[in-house]
Amino acid sequence: MRKLSKILATAALALGLGAGSSFADEPLKVGFVYVGPVSDHGYSYQHDLARKAVEKHFGDKVETTFIENVPGGADAERAVERLARSGHELVFSTSFGFMNPTLKVAKRFPNVKFEHATGFKRAKNMATYNGRFYEARYVMGQIAATASETGTAGYIGAFPIPEVVRGMNAFMLGAQSVDPDFKVKVIWVNSWYDPGREADAAKALVDQGVDVILQHTDSPAPLQIAQERGVLAFGQASDNIEFAPTSQASALLNDWAPYYIDRIQAVMDGTWEATDTWGGIDSGMVKLAPLRNVSDEVKAVAEETIAKFESGEFEPFTGPVYKQDGTVFLEDGVEVTDEQLLGMNFFVKGFDASLPN
Repeated sequence: MRKLSKILATAALALGLGAGSSFADEPLKVGFVYVGPVSDHGYSYQHDLARKAVEKHFGDKVETTFIENVPGGADAERAVERLARSGHELVFSTSFGFMNPTLKVAKRFPNVKFEHATGFKRAKNMATYNGRFYEARYVMGQIAATASETGTAGYIGAFPIPEVVRGMNAFMLGAQSVDPDFKVKVIWVNSWYDPGREADAAKALVDQGVDVILQHTDSPAPLQIAQERGVLAFGQASDNIEFAPTSQASALLNDWAPYYIDRIQAVMDGTWEATDTWGGIDSGMVKLAPLRNVSDEVKAVAEETIAKFESGEFEPFTGPVYKQDGTVFLEDGVEVTDEQLLGMNFFVKGFDASLPN
């Protein structure tokens, strides 16, 4: 093994980096920064699966490095800069809270290319990418409302940012397309990954009478509670059926591998640009895990809507849509714009909860 790889491995141990690649002459160095551990069985786990797919696809043409468990703010800035300073030509920062830190580093390293997930700020050397996860959550809403006996679901949220709020709203609209009186209770845990808080939130929601659990957090703890308490649940980012074999109805799946491979190839070809990508079910970036533990009736409802998304003919945020306070968000027949989705900071009608400031 070359001296360079030994140095990198030593640095990885010292700095909490994980590295994995086959080495060749001048491989493209690609870095990844994760908000959670790669063992979270959720969001960061899926990004790391994509990193491994990159290694398999490119072989010794790439050298990948990842940094896990990175909070937002100054810690994120240090992690991104560490990769830029150590010769990485392309850096993927994969959490909303990394947006401003990544932008700061991008300005200091104009010859390095950066990709930020789930954000909206770009620069000449900083692209953005995201999945339209709300599409899958709309389908989950239909499944929940069709299967629920109580007409009430519980939703565990990480932070009240637009990414999370629009997913909650899409779930509600999907549920209301089946049951106009469907209700959703919400508990915020103020963390992307905190199994203890997530489990406590799931227990509290079941105690409040919900029989369906949703989450926009990254551990399988809510699924485990759903399994223990005998209620339906949905996985987040990854198929976690092993944690809830008789409770998981489906799961939102994030497939980042095709995007990462495409963007790395663009760097190699000299065609990379600071683009903005927002892929949905029709692109394959967003998927649902196989439907389980639900009736054929529920499956039929979900599969019909998934087919509409795949054909690109369906927009879940189509008026009339009303905000929680009763004011009109979208008039009859009007489709939402991406700008409205990106700035979504309110609940639609039907939530048994208020949105924190």
